[in-house]
Amino acid sequence: MHREIAAKVDREAPEGTYLKVLIPRESLTDTFKKLSINGNLKGEIRIDDGRCITAEQRKKSFATLADIAAHTGYMPEPLKDIMKYHFMGATGEDFFSFSDCSVTTARRFISHLLDFALEWDIPLMDTMLNRTDDINAAIYSSLKRKKCIICGIKGEVHHWDVIGMGRNRETYDDSDHRKICLCRIHHDEAHQIGRDTFSKKHHVYGIIFNE
Repeated sequence: MHREIAAKVDREAPEGTYLKVLIPRESLTDTFKKLSINGNLKGEIRIDDGRCITAEQRKKSFATLADIAAHTGYMPEPLKDIMKYHFMGATGEDFFSFSDCSVTTARRFISHLLDFALEWDIPLMDTMLNRTDDINAAIYSSLKRKKCIICGIKGEVHHWDVIGMGRNRETYDDSDHRKICLCRIHHDEAHQIGRDTFSKKHHVYGIIFNE
């Protein structure tokens, strides 16, 4: 069930943000009762900034679809719909059109395509960093798929926040440390030139990631 709602920030607190939500012309008390299981009803709120997909996002989407088509043998047009349905199944998004979908949907779809390419070792004609529309999502996917965020080949976790000498890496809890996935070449480069220089050169950074 999808509803357009109006929401505004009620107050900020240490634990998060409280919202006041208005659902116009709807009385949902009975609906909530019918849908809830053991009194537990879950839902989600998605934020859409109202902007339409950009030309650059279309370019990135079609370029990545073309790479997937070339690798899998599918024709680009049917593959486009296949990947849309794959995206819908993974995210719960509704079916969309490249002509008028939102910037947010396009951004999530590009991230989904790139994650798919990493998962199935599909070579891209351009780097993931140039293709992505969401660098944070790209860094997360590279960590999840154990592929270097810079070049896309098999990688390993690099601790962006240094653990320090003398600690047992097998037992140390590094869940609060930022990480990035790098191949051996780029891992060595990060150590050689230093984190800040590496970040400025490649426009990447570490994120919290727990397997």
